[in-house]
Formats: sequence, C-alpha cells, structure tokens
Amino acid sequence: MSELYFTKKHEWVKVEGEHATIGISDYAQEQLGDIVFIELPDVDEDFERGDDFGVVESVKAASDIYMPISGKVVEINEELEDSPDLVNEDAMTNWMVKVEITNKEELADLLSEDQYKDFIEEE
Repeated sequence: MSELYFTKKHEWVKVEGEHATIGISDYAQEQLGDIVFIELPDVDEDFERGDDFGVVESVKAASDIYMPISGKVVEINEELEDSPDLVNEDAMTNWMVKVEITNKEELADLLSEDQYKDFIEEE
C-alpha cells in the first residue's frame, strides 16, 4: 500500500515502505508549460528536506525542484534526461527520483491530496 502526499512547492511524494518516489504535480507542469530539460541528482546523494535536488526548464522558465523529505537518492528516472517531455504527458506517473526515507516524521508536514487541491484552488 502506498500513500500520496504533496508540498506547497508542487512536488508529489508516493511513499512505499521505507522509500519515496518524488515528482512534480500536474499543476506545476501546467504552470511551467512545455518542459524541455530536466537536471536530476546522482544516485547515493543525501538531501535534507527543503534542499533543491534538481532543475526543470520549460519554454517559459527554469524552476528548482525541492526535496520534500530527507533521504538518500536510490534511483533516478533516467528516461527524463533524454525525454523530459514525458512530464508534459503525465507528471504524476513520470517520477524524478526515488529516495530512501531518513526521517518518516517529516511526512506529517506534507499535504494530503485533498489539502493540496484546496491549496491550489486558493493560489
């Protein structure tokens, strides 16, 4: 069973056991427009919650991607390096990194799907 969370910076987090899969939300992708480049971290890099771990560039702007929870990168989505446009097609299935969670207590600070929907309606 997995749990889905969101941040106010528009990243999503899917938790499965001790690991989390992270990407940007559909809302973020829509705001950025057509994504043309994605820079991802290296496997085995450690990040604290709030650290920027990559960059998404679109035809409109470049935006940092922030780590929603502390963890060690165990896998990156290498397909996105050659085909960043996959995120344009479906941001919620085209994840960016998978991390080993180092502090599960941080999950309590993330938004549920309903809370996130309310948040973006207010923006």
